[in-house]
Amino acid sequence: MKSVLGLSVGVGLFLASSLGLLAQQEVSPQQGAEAETMAMAPDLLILDAADVSIEEYLWKNRLIVVFANSELDPNFREQLELLEERPNDLIARDVIVVTDTDPANPSAVRLDLRPRAFGLVFIDKDGVVKLRKPNPWSVREISRSIDSTELRQQELRDAREAAQ
Repeated sequence: MKSVLGLSVGVGLFLASSLGLLAQQEVSPQQGAEAETMAMAPDLLILDAADVSIEEYLWKNRLIVVFANSELDPNFREQLELLEERPNDLIARDVIVVTDTDPANPSAVRLDLRPRAFGLVFIDKDGVVKLRKPNPWSVREISRSIDSTELRQQELRDAREAAQ
């Protein structure tokens, strides 16, 4: 797993605690507060496309795939900065970000999606590409696209029904 945005604080701790896998042990009040803060503010997962297969995320996560021909591409850098501004909006929508900046060694994701230079691709939980953009997009725009899908609408309806 490659964390591009430096948002790697506590991912393992959050996942373990959210699954109830942490062993009961004594912790200082400071450590407890730090663990609680990390659990309340999970990190946006950012993975290298070389380590990802789209199929492994079917029906579990939405993927935002960011392609570029280099990590130095200004559009790539801008896109990552935009994603860093509001990671919780993406986490709430079960989004994992996948990056691919190495066209010389094409990943399975790159071969499957065939981008041209910079590109942003949104893949819904059902594995269907819902959006392709040749320019960086804000989290607000991405969130609106996600929220307009039938799968997300169904998730929201199910959540409302469960709350009643």
